[in-house]
Amino acid sequence: MPDRNLAGAEAVIAALPQPALLLDSAGRILVANLALRRSLEGGLLIRPGDEAARVFPAAAEVMAAALRGETPIAVPVEGGGRLRALPLGGAGAMILLEPAAGGSARLEILGRLAGGIAHDFNNLLGVILGASTALRRIAAQPEAAEELGAIEGAAQRGTALVRQLLAFARQQVMAPRIVELNESVRQLAILLPRLLGAGIVLELELEEPSRRIRVDPSQWDQVLLNLVVNARDAMKGRGRLRIATGRRLVLAGEALNPGRYAVVEVTDDGPGIAPEIVPRIFEPFFTTRLDQGGTGLGLATVQGIVGQFGGQMEVESRPSATTFRIVLPRHDGPADSEPPPPVAEKRAVEGPVLLVDDEPNLLRVARFGLQQAGFGVEVAGDAEEALGRIEVGLEPCLVATDVAMPGMDGLELARAVRARHPGLPILLLSGYSASTVDSDLAGQGMHFLAKPYTPESLLAAVRKALGTA
Repeated sequence: MPDRNLAGAEAVIAALPQPALLLDSAGRILVANLALRRSLEGGLLIRPGDEAARVFPAAAEVMAAALRGETPIAVPVEGGGRLRALPLGGAGAMILLEPAAGGSARLEILGRLAGGIAHDFNNLLGVILGASTALRRIAAQPEAAEELGAIEGAAQRGTALVRQLLAFARQQVMAPRIVELNESVRQLAILLPRLLGAGIVLELELEEPSRRIRVDPSQWDQVLLNLVVNARDAMKGRGRLRIATGRRLVLAGEALNPGRYAVVEVTDDGPGIAPEIVPRIFEPFFTTRLDQGGTGLGLATVQGIVGQFGGQMEVESRPSATTFRIVLPRHDGPADSEPPPPVAEKRAVEGPVLLVDDEPNLLRVARFGLQQAGFGVEVAGDAEEALGRIEVGLEPCLVATDVAMPGMDGLELARAVRARHPGLPILLLSGYSASTVDSDLAGQGMHFLAKPYTPESLLAAVRKALGTA
């Protein structure tokens, strides 16, 4: 693991209140957080490179299983709680000392860890995508174009994995709208016959009148498609798949807040889920298809997205009938129409774009892309340097800044810049969602672009923020 990635992982683990440990593929310690060091009796010294089995000899077998890529396992520890070992796709394992409360605490830990890793990974993917785009402009040979296509394809697959991690951590970038539930299911159903194959019969049971829900349409489609693909695989290509809609009234004392809800059910007549597996079905990194390349993030992703919509997932299974049920808050009033393309008043641009990021390679490819489009560009490696440049006379037309940086973060920089230059366009760049960064960016006149971005998407975001799109 490169030093920069290791530092990013260490920063995430250091923030966890629970003891945590990262192992490499040979079972050696990469990172141990302060909470873990304090929990060890006798002041046992932990050094990077030490064998993890020396620290937790009673859990040696569990850790070995995780390093072999087996499903997550936990063992009780003295004083209450459990030691859990999670495989990391052949790259090593993560060890967590869970409190006796267990479940919710573990999910919170994993969510924070997933969000932190995703942020660092988004920076790396941004560098890959930006550099490959830049090379396409100067590489004329067909062989070079083919290799660049392979690089971009790998980066796009990495981007999809990061989206899964962020969805599980409930930090996915969302653009919610109010949609007609039944219509959204009908539109998706048009695409399903080819996905399901000739051996699976699709049945729709859509209760009228249709309810309305507030979702991100693309993420909503991802939820339904994920459940449909799981059902198809469970039926092994033959059977009946039923998608139904309905309603539910939730009263006080139930898990959900009281109110009126819309319900969607995806039911297959496959062999069913073993009873001992059902309680773990939404658990991240848990998979029964490890030998088929399963990551254990599919249903965890679904649950994360539905949670961001304000709803919850339920599952019922018996032989020949498994139902995944999505329960979402209902919304009154008309559905949103498709938003018209924004019409911005064109204005002249004076001064350079000031790019701020603590990732040097990402800063380099972003600068190159904007310069190719004709923008003057100044760069700074952190917020303090950027603010210092402005204080000595730099007058940028726009500040585009990463949010998560050591010291002063990007949001603090934006507010400090605005105090000196009210109305200066600000573009915030982050691997986290806009709502995680700040709940009212639009109200503050700030723009947002999610990482990883391509040179083209960065250019479009800069132009939109400047009103020159």
